[in-house]
Amino acid sequence: MNNVLVSNSPAETRRIAQNLASTLRGGETIAFYGDLGQGKTCFVTGLAEGLGFTGEVSSPTFAIINEYIGGRLNLYHFDMYRINGWDDLYSTGYFDYMESGGVLAIEWSENIESALPENTIRITIKRLNDTSRQISIDRGDNN
Repeated sequence: MNNVLVSNSPAETRRIAQNLASTLRGGETIAFYGDLGQGKTCFVTGLAEGLGFTGEVSSPTFAIINEYIGGRLNLYHFDMYRINGWDDLYSTGYFDYMESGGVLAIEWSENIESALPENTIRITIKRLNDTSRQISIDRGDNN
């Protein structure tokens, strides 16, 4: 199932993500696609809020992973921009996190496409103009 939505503000992007978060049961992998500055981290902020996390959400660019613990489900936010190959991927703990029962949100998922589970939720964010984004949510056949 593919859902295409338009967001006209960061607040609206967070609301779309909160709605998605309300459907999550744990164990999901969410792969993000989109250029720099399109709103991926904003969307992850809405996911964290929708899962009940009340702390600050930030891009994991330099940390590679940020953990948001304490909501209905734990959220693990990855930035795979600098991941180049299987050794790099293993060093992030990615495969251990997949077994945690939490939700994985992966920015720059193009870099690990072959390591994504079959039932990955794929979200593509495209800039329409300065404030609007097209958000495509593909839950695949298994979600």
